Amino acid sequence: MKVLITGATGFLGSYIVDKCIAQGDSVRVLVRKTSDIEYLKKYPSIEYAFGDLTNLSSLKDATRGVDIVYHSAARVTTKGDRNQFYRDNVVATRCLVDESKKQGVKRFVFISSPSIFFDFSHQVHIDESYAYPKKYINYYSETKALAEKYVLSRNDENFTTCSLRPRGIWGARDKTGFVPKIVKGMLNEKFPDMSDGKNIYATLCHVENAANACILAAQSNNVGGKAYFITDDETVNVWDFLRSLGQTFSAPPIKKELSSKLLMTLGGLFDLIWKFPPLAQKIEAPLSRYAVGLLTYTSTYDISAAKRDFGYQARVKQNTGMPKLKAWVDELGGVEAFVEHV
Repeated sequence: MKVLITGATGFLGSYIVDKCIAQGDSVRVLVRKTSDIEYLKKYPSIEYAFGDLTNLSSLKDATRGVDIVYHSAARVTTKGDRNQFYRDNVVATRCLVDESKKQGVKRFVFISSPSIFFDFSHQVHIDESYAYPKKYINYYSETKALAEKYVLSRNDENFTTCSLRPRGIWGARDKTGFVPKIVKGMLNEKFPDMSDGKNIYATLCHVENAANACILAAQSNNVGGKAYFITDDETVNVWDFLRSLGQTFSAPPIKKELSSKLLMTLGGLFDLIWKFPPLAQKIEAPLSRYAVGLLTYTSTYDISAAKRDFGYQARVKQNTGMPKLKAWVDELGGVEAFVEHV
């Protein structure tokens, strides 16, 4: 198979590359000329398409002769105004979908997120019947939902589209995600317990599980026009997981406790200030209600549909994923190197 992967220089995208190479696919990646392709150089067979997701000329060249598109690229940072999020997540996806269809691509796998449903309530074991919210909590959630809806709407008998929603992706090779950010906060003793003494649960997704789900979905005839939650198929106590993370990297124990209501209030203030485009475009907000909410509300997801429609199984669990993460950090040069990009 000839595949095109966007976001290949990123965290999940690099694992999709690994999986495709391993199964003998001919891999093309869409990257900018300024992208860091150091990891991808380990695969001499990779073909590079240089361009931009909103540049129709470069998309035409990138999608020509391709059988499957894995669209992993997105604006996931909290930095950016609505126009930037809309361009990078909605316009870019529409352009890629439309050009893929024109070029005769057969399958399109979109990487979405359960964050599109987050609404500051406890969501327990929800499945794909859960309705899109009437109001989204931030630009990321809104634009990922709009992009997902468009992808699914373009499915037909000649162009199979699906959307995967991996939850809280973690694992080796992540230098800027939630895990290194939290570890850095722990090392600096600036990460407080905001659980208010309550048990908060989540179903996370190891990056290898997410990448494997992409490959399985691309091969299935049962996924057309559908979205799927993807997790490690185990429910973890969020604060137990974080304490285990701290112990793994010899961080000081979490001692400070702060009220979630106080932090929500502060996050709301920053959310309001960061509505100012010149500020939002240049600097990532130090706190948001969304960031607090992810650590103070239960969010667990039912993956029965993924198991049924394309045989998904979570091969990596917390007890095997954590040692892999630790081994990679050691190879990187230690925990200081792990968190230096945060």
